[in-house]
Amino acid sequence: MDNVFDKIDKYNFWSSTPKTGYIRLKYLGWLQQFNDNRLVKVLVGQRRVGKSYVLRQYIEQLIVNGVSPLNTLYINTEYLEYDFLTDYKKLNEFIHQYKSHFKLKGKYYLFIDEIQQIVGWEKTINSLSQDFTQDIEIVITGSNSELLSGELSTLLSGRYVQIMVLPFSFSEYCNFLNIKLNRASYLNYLQTGGLPELFHLPNEETKRHYIAALRDTVLLRDVIQRHQIKDAALLLDVFSYLVNNVSTLTSITNLVNYYKDKKRKTSFDTIANYIEYIQQTFIIYRCERFDLKGKEILGGNVKYYLNDLSFKNYLYSGYTQGFGYLLENLVYLQLINHGFVTYIGHLRNQEIDFVAQKNGKKIYIQVAFTTENEKTNNREQSSLLAIKDNYEKWIICMDELPFSNKDGIIYIPVWTLDEVLAKW
Repeated sequence: MDNVFDKIDKYNFWSSTPKTGYIRLKYLGWLQQFNDNRLVKVLVGQRRVGKSYVLRQYIEQLIVNGVSPLNTLYINTEYLEYDFLTDYKKLNEFIHQYKSHFKLKGKYYLFIDEIQQIVGWEKTINSLSQDFTQDIEIVITGSNSELLSGELSTLLSGRYVQIMVLPFSFSEYCNFLNIKLNRASYLNYLQTGGLPELFHLPNEETKRHYIAALRDTVLLRDVIQRHQIKDAALLLDVFSYLVNNVSTLTSITNLVNYYKDKKRKTSFDTIANYIEYIQQTFIIYRCERFDLKGKEILGGNVKYYLNDLSFKNYLYSGYTQGFGYLLENLVYLQLINHGFVTYIGHLRNQEIDFVAQKNGKKIYIQVAFTTENEKTNNREQSSLLAIKDNYEKWIICMDELPFSNKDGIIYIPVWTLDEVLAKW
């Protein structure tokens, strides 16, 4: 077993400092907020959004603040050196061996990346989190929304906290590239993506291959293998359809009819399951419609948004919807990144792009690439003015010229949106 510790030394901070990458201050602040308690910290999100880097950044921060490097254990189940951790029993045994090997004293910190690869892992995590004889802090990550469904949510009820890790926000994108937050930089962001690895690749072709490989990995490992999918070609077609119809109202019934017209054998349940499985990987999000008059969720049509626009921009760029659809997708991501619960608003025969709620407050939002066209501006305003309560009403756009607020409607250039939302 001593040989195992030699092999994994390069991934830990025991004798050196592994790469920590661009500092994700938001997520570090969240982890700090829950430091020094026995709550299990859970980072979830799509593969390659940077969860591993956040873990290593937190370990480095702990060490800077006085924690001994030997009192931190980092496990990444995707590395071959950790292949022996096949189930919860092996994990539990290894943790005891780690403590013995380093003759640990005092509190220790356990970090496990992509924990869903360890069969029955929740049993060990539950046991450690409740063991009052051990002083331990646990942080885990996973790339599937089933991570906290079922047994773990029951076992750890009230004893865990969860946060979604997203690709680079626009603010992070500009920070990383050391560029100004303005219209030009937002337009570039709109046409690329926020996955951290993209910024280390030399050209567009390499980026395209990287995104294609990531898509295939997510669909193969997190959907096809996990759910034993028989029609992989149909799964890929469903994914392609969702990507090419972001920000548009979609129904499963219409999707089934679409494939039937193409002589593809399928069913409502099959399509519904495939979409659910894709959602579980965090590669897309489902946004429900909310009836503002009846105060209820509406069935049928919903919208889907991509976790990162790179899947659209590098894989399906020829299927052009227009920048307005991509802009709406990015605004949705910015809203959920700032903790807003977000719906599509429906009022009689009018649609409001977003109804965003947080801290007991509500914002009604219309998204338009430009409002310089009088007809477009009047359309966006009329939907908002039809709402008769006193919550804030915004039009978010790509226009550089300042707009005076009218009838309580606030115009917000989208490149300033992160700053505005941070104040809520």
